[in-house]
Amino acid sequence: MSEINYIAIEGVIGVGKTSLARLLAEKMRARLILEKFEENPFLDRFYKSKADFAFQTQMFFLVSRYKQLEGLHQNSLFTNYIVSDYIFEKDRIFASINLSDEEFRLYDSIYPMFAQNIRKPDLVIFLDSDVDRLVYNVQLRNREMEKGVTADYLGALSNAYKEFFFKYSHSPLLIINTTGIDFVNNESEFNALYKEIFREDRTFIEYFNPEGKGIF
Repeated sequence: MSEINYIAIEGVIGVGKTSLARLLAEKMRARLILEKFEENPFLDRFYKSKADFAFQTQMFFLVSRYKQLEGLHQNSLFTNYIVSDYIFEKDRIFASINLSDEEFRLYDSIYPMFAQNIRKPDLVIFLDSDVDRLVYNVQLRNREMEKGVTADYLGALSNAYKEFFFKYSHSPLLIINTTGIDFVNNESEFNALYKEIFREDRTFIEYFNPEGKGIF
């Protein structure tokens, strides 16, 4: 495997993307890029009425994510490493779930103009989890805007992510089953993930199914 300078972490709402990104960035002394979901003025209304606010929400995210990632081709003077809690392609995954057929056709006519200028990560980490664990995590963090997130919606997103990564070939991919682990509060479980991420003999696509103490 080539040197890993840019890691992007993906997964469904509540799976632990941001938590892992923060832990990795701290350990690697990397530049940390976090999705600014709280800046989307439509998101709260979207969770309350998806059909009425899906397109506005998605277009805001498309432009916002592009602005965050478009400059990553330029090397930083302060760090050799970058860790992000999303990949640009996630925008289209959510669009495919949230938009009507007509809205998605319009979105899909615009999306390639943004995507062509985005740097590909050296490694993508897909955090997978069962829906029960996702529901637990979302309820535990208790964000007001996520009160309308249902198990059905999380299940639909989970299926969309799995379909996307089944065909993914743009960057080396590490799929981690996080259902039974707690890498945030268990240092040994985080260290096991870190070791797997930087394993020298890792191939282009790997699946890691760690055995943890669980949370239930």
